[in-house]
Amino acid sequence: MAGSVNKVILIGNLGADPEIKSFQNGGKIANIRIATSESWKDRMTGERKERTEWHNVVINGDGLVGVVERYLKKGSKVYIEGSLRTRKWQDRDGNDRYTTEVVVAGMGGSLTMLDGAPGGGGSRTSGDSWNQGGGSSGGWDQGGSSGGGWNQGGGSSGGGRPPFDDDLDDDVPF
Repeated sequence: MAGSVNKVILIGNLGADPEIKSFQNGGKIANIRIATSESWKDRMTGERKERTEWHNVVINGDGLVGVVERYLKKGSKVYIEGSLRTRKWQDRDGNDRYTTEVVVAGMGGSLTMLDGAPGGGGSRTSGDSWNQGGGSSGGWDQGGSSGGGWNQGGGSSGGGRPPFDDDLDDDVPF
């Protein structure tokens, strides 16, 4: 393979309100923690089991940070696309520590609010596009090809049902 791919896609819920950090130059970043869960039925006991994974997400870009700041809160359901990065830092004792984060920024990053925007409105930010498809979802695509603006589509989400039944049987023949 000639190249490589570093892409992360997550759908989950915020575990706390977003943390917004401002810099002296006027820039901002948002830090959020997203919980993703998987559940299954234990073959031996028939008991329903669940495992939750927590993801640290860093969001860059004025448009995306603005959406996070205005609309997201603890419990919000989001879809994000970003890339995985590991950063090195030192703790109080001078020990090297490493943190792996999902970074949502630039052309490859996007954020979609799956709960929909409160009040049903959207705003416009230069270089970003707010796309709202059918149903109650809306999102920001950083650096979208539309050059910025509000787009509301009328697509169908298939009656609001998930693509797979939540009660899948573990007796798979392979």
